[in-house]
Amino acid sequence: MDTSWRGGAAAVATLTFDVDAEAPILAHGTHYASHASTMSHQSYGPDVGVPRILDMLDETGVPATFFMPGWVAEQRPGLAASIVDRGHEVAHHSYSHRPPTEMTAAEEREDFDRAMEVFAAQGIPIAGHRAANWSSTWLTPALVAEYDLLYDSSLMGDDRPYSLRTDAGTIVELPVHWSLDDWEQYAFLPAPHVGSVIESPRKVLEMWTDELDAMRQYGCLFNLTNHPFLSGRPSRAVALRKLIEHAQNRGDVRFVKCSDAALSAQADASLPLRTSVPPMPAS
Repeated sequence: MDTSWRGGAAAVATLTFDVDAEAPILAHGTHYASHASTMSHQSYGPDVGVPRILDMLDETGVPATFFMPGWVAEQRPGLAASIVDRGHEVAHHSYSHRPPTEMTAAEEREDFDRAMEVFAAQGIPIAGHRAANWSSTWLTPALVAEYDLLYDSSLMGDDRPYSLRTDAGTIVELPVHWSLDDWEQYAFLPAPHVGSVIESPRKVLEMWTDELDAMRQYGCLFNLTNHPFLSGRPSRAVALRKLIEHAQNRGDVRFVKCSDAALSAQADASLPLRTSVPPMPAS
């Protein structure tokens, strides 16, 4: 019996969706609240993209993890519960979607805690965290451990899970990468200028399929990041479904929620152990 974190699979796939809604735009400046077109672009995510994605996940029988800012959960009561009720996981994605690298340590802690309070008030269990914009500081993993969360998914130090030792305890890191993020493929918004590319879903599907097949050879974690206001659009949702079906047809890819991947990784002593400390600068 295979007791490794992959559980006998050639690769493990975690489909993740960052339900950011208007939060990242308002983090750029509250005056964008008056930009009706921009706000409607972002609200498409929870209002249209999430329901479409949930239906697709039901139809393909695949579990997923939805990273959600506390502000989004607060502004849309019932959204997080609607995801959990469909058998998926909701995870911590800051409160305000302000990157930790742009906050003081005290501000980051306050923002982190505020999101935890929102999810607790809504009865949403939280096992993991993803930093806004993946912009962790060296203190962020310790904050994740301090709040007794199981995992983080913001760093890029491997293409397999690894254990991350912090001053507050050890967590599991489920690494990410820009090449497996739909933001780099589809994000376009003139103001604020957060992206200027709209790629063909055919090209994106080819790129992600190639990466998945390569990861099957190397025994990796295929940790895909999508945003419902981007990948919830029709042709992109169809491409995502084709990717899922490609993986299912391979027969050796296991789809799991991030919390389940982290639990399997936690039990596998063969995975690397790293320490969250900054590098020493050259003298």
